[in-house]
Amino acid sequence: MWLLLAFIAVPMIEIALFIQVGGYIGLGWTLLIVLMTAIAGSYLVRNQGIRELSNLQRSFSELKDPTEPLANGAMILFAGALLLTPGFFTDAVGLSLLVPGIRRAAFLWARSRIRVQTFTMGQQHPQSHQPDDQVIDGDFQEVPHDKKPTHRPSGWTQH
Repeated sequence: MWLLLAFIAVPMIEIALFIQVGGYIGLGWTLLIVLMTAIAGSYLVRNQGIRELSNLQRSFSELKDPTEPLANGAMILFAGALLLTPGFFTDAVGLSLLVPGIRRAAFLWARSRIRVQTFTMGQQHPQSHQPDDQVIDGDFQEVPHDKKPTHRPSGWTQH
């Protein structure tokens, strides 16, 4: 139900803002502002996305909880989609999601409302049996010498 309301409300808000802003500053300036926010937004999304990817890789290498870098990456991706969508309301929401403090507040708000059942990283139980590096276990079958091979021998067989 909320998604349906969003799909109805957001275009209505955008149309109203286009009419109001366009009537106040003119069509050319309105279109220029929309174009410039898309260009500036894509630049900011790219830079912040690269930084968050680095944070995510660092959390994996340090075996830390990657939830916040993943959430930040998702919010930056969503901000990019909003900034590429023409409109003042979507640009305002998209630009606000590029502010780290607002992303942090949104993450904390979402985390307070989501209950995680389990979270594990790495190996759960150490292997009880460590195979010996020096021993290769295998089965073999003698092939009679009088039998002709059906294909060329591989590098693993005797000639």
